[in-house]
Amino acid sequence: QVQLVESGGGLVQAGGSLRLSCAASGSIFSINAMGWYRQAPGKQRELVAIITRGGCTNYQDSVKGRFTISRGNTKNTVYLQMTSLKPEDTAVYYCNAVQTGVPYWGQGTQVTVSS
Repeated sequence: QVQLVESGGGLVQAGGSLRLSCAASGSIFSINAMGWYRQAPGKQRELVAIITRGGCTNYQDSVKGRFTISRGNTKNTVYLQMTSLKPEDTAVYYCNAVQTGVPYWGQGTQVTVSS
């Protein structure tokens, strides 16, 4: 079992920045990848960025060059640095961890970008 706790969401003006944090606890030794997803009202949840245990990263095209996913030194924390935010980035952002093929989710944190 893996527990995920997100923090760092909030309200920001377009062009601003936010950093989301996700702390994992529990059986973290077998986590294969961690990532961030988001879900806007009336839309499906979508992948934003992912980082594997080996450090490989992948991003949704719309956030490339603006968002950066990284891990903390202890590897049980993942961050999402978001810059040049746009109103269309407004969504609930969820931390995700995959452990031996089983996905785990955090409770979500709201990010609202005003125009």
